[in-house]
Amino acid sequence: MTSKCGAPSGGRTRRCAAAALIAVALAAAPVAAQQPAAPGQPAPAPGAQIPAVPGVPGARPQAVAPAPTAIAARVFTAPVGLLFNTVRPDKTADFEKLVAAVRAALEASTDPAIQSLAKGLRFYKASEPGPGNSVLYVFIADPAVPGEDYGLGRILSQGSTDTDAAALQETWKLYTSSVTGGGSLLNLTPVPEAPAEPAPDEKPAGTVAPASETAKPGEKPAAPSTQKP
Repeated sequence: MTSKCGAPSGGRTRRCAAAALIAVALAAAPVAAQQPAAPGQPAPAPGAQIPAVPGVPGARPQAVAPAPTAIAARVFTAPVGLLFNTVRPDKTADFEKLVAAVRAALEASTDPAIQSLAKGLRFYKASEPGPGNSVLYVFIADPAVPGEDYGLGRILSQGSTDTDAAALQETWKLYTSSVTGGGSLLNLTPVPEAPAEPAPDEKPAGTVAPASETAKPGEKPAAPSTQKP
């Protein structure tokens, strides 16, 4: 099968290059295999049992399947961080409602930790398609706060002024029903600049003056000139 990126036209080449860059970034980032737990909802313990259904003769307790492995917190270790979210094309409106709720939580929170995240967190939508023809949303933390969790569920649960747990669950469903997988992180470190080159007529520090400018053995150094220019 021939690739659509084979034609050398300028617009198509740029789109293909952007798509390739996105694919490389997502492949390099640690992808979360499971959806994050809903805000404020603990996961059941592995092997726990659900009580028998009342009124059903002979009903036996049912074992709960082992809880999925907890995903890593959304913590950045570099001065700048990127958080990628791939969204189903027909669920972008729901995802953007979730982003609006996250923004409102960031603005309304009185928690110093949440306020520190709000200072550098920006939300973007890519023009190019993401993997599997998904819609790619990129959140940029610049500067990133080291050690702080940028998980959207954490921001909603700790930053929102809405104390209605049911309402928070409904808001969180906008996320779980729209994304194709957990978010991926990239940590970015600035490339150091090259040291400045000295000017051609500038003497490096510690350079000894030429012999003609120094006193000869047995001679007194010449007194500095007092003549005004």
